[in-house]
Amino acid sequence: MKMRISLTHYLIRSERAHGTDPNLRLLIETVARAVKTISHAVGKGALWGGNEGGVLGSLGSTNVQGETQKKLDVIANEILVEANEWGGHLAGMASEEMDTPVGIPVAYPRGHYLLLFDPLDGSSNVDVNVSIGTIFSVLPAPAGMSEDDDRAFLQPGRNQVCAGYAVYGPQTVLVLTLGHGVVAFTLDRDTGSFVLTQEDIRIPADTKEFAINMSNRRHWAQPVQRYIDECLAGRTGPRGKDFNMRWIASMVAEVHRIMQRGGIFLYPWDKREPDKPGKLRLMYEANPMAMLVEQAGGMATDGRQRILNIEPTQLHQRVSVMLGSRNEVEYVTGLHR
Repeated sequence: MKMRISLTHYLIRSERAHGTDPNLRLLIETVARAVKTISHAVGKGALWGGNEGGVLGSLGSTNVQGETQKKLDVIANEILVEANEWGGHLAGMASEEMDTPVGIPVAYPRGHYLLLFDPLDGSSNVDVNVSIGTIFSVLPAPAGMSEDDDRAFLQPGRNQVCAGYAVYGPQTVLVLTLGHGVVAFTLDRDTGSFVLTQEDIRIPADTKEFAINMSNRRHWAQPVQRYIDECLAGRTGPRGKDFNMRWIASMVAEVHRIMQRGGIFLYPWDKREPDKPGKLRLMYEANPMAMLVEQAGGMATDGRQRILNIEPTQLHQRVSVMLGSRNEVEYVTGLHR
């Protein structure tokens, strides 16, 4: 019988093979435990906690992005903060749902890493039982940083030492990179363990599948409109092949599909808010996903430059995103240039 490799087993193996810091291993295990708790809440839905509606529905409040907060947004954020504040692995945390970074309470030891996360990506899908997820990123903490210093977090994505996401769908899957390839673990609900189910995930360089919100078509810049027009022209058009379109409105679900079979995901700038370079958050969404995609052989740009090379200036900075199969991303980036 083939031996099942747990998340802990894999991380210890990484320590020995690649010199992974044991404290980083413990941090990832803590994040994974929080993911299991969030998965349980997602699975309970309206049954969670016995209160009316459970985790479904909105709170009537907005986050720092001006977006309506779902109950599960706040629950997932609290789960991640409470799980990680006392372990001694972090110098600070930042979340898409909070205005400012979270310092580590003085009663707890401080570590050498910074954790950034989108606690619940795609939360507009919560109430209709469509796949959602959690995205996280780990950065080294600068020496001598203060607890509430935004500048400590403003590092380019290439500085990340770890990135990952969890997708809560028919299975709960944790996808992870430590900088030497991408692996996936599936949650065994009987044992409560994450079990290694995919190693060395590779994104095909070519694809016939794109994901974009077509309802915004009239607002896009000319290079994106041209690219989509060429895709829609199909076999008789300039690309010489037929494309399929997908759109789930959950970045985690979109990227996970690309990880499995290739494709390109686009969330570009549009003229409705011309002063903003894009919709997605650089620090919580674009950087970790770009690291994962590149580690799987894909490519991630903002249309002009590699996302991981962008020098952030704000904690909640937005960015245009085009990622996935390398040849397709290169092509649409070429149209922008």
